[in-house]
Amino acid sequence: MGRSVIRELAFKILFQVDVGKNPGERVLADTLKAEALAPQLQTFLQDLVKGTLAKQAEIDQGIAGYAKEWKLERMASTERNVLRLAFYEMLYSETAPPGVIINEAVELAKRYGDVDSGKFVNGILGSLVREKGIEVQTTDQSSLTEVESE
Repeated sequence: MGRSVIRELAFKILFQVDVGKNPGERVLADTLKAEALAPQLQTFLQDLVKGTLAKQAEIDQGIAGYAKEWKLERMASTERNVLRLAFYEMLYSETAPPGVIINEAVELAKRYGDVDSGKFVNGILGSLVREKGIEVQTTDQSSLTEVESE
């Protein structure tokens, strides 16, 4: 089990907290009980979930600034929570290169959202990268091209 799976678990936890109004600590604890994770992956999951929830107000303000046509509360919950996770990782945590974070966020959006979710998430993250001057290097040139062309 790798970091991609942990990001997916973190997304699912954030989704349950957002949509189900479940307490984050409880959902995290239940997930940790249900999943057989190595200690370093448990720590990574806890960092992603607790960090995203702790910085959620700042993150939501940032997302709203880039999603000018969309109010955060009207945004699909899948996209909102994928973006929260990616914003946390890109702005507050140095867990992976930005290109990896973007690629995985787009893939999560495609897997759990509708047909345009991946493009929407890619566009918002592309705006973040451009405005903040975040350098994106990736071996997947198609994803890099998508971010640069948005």
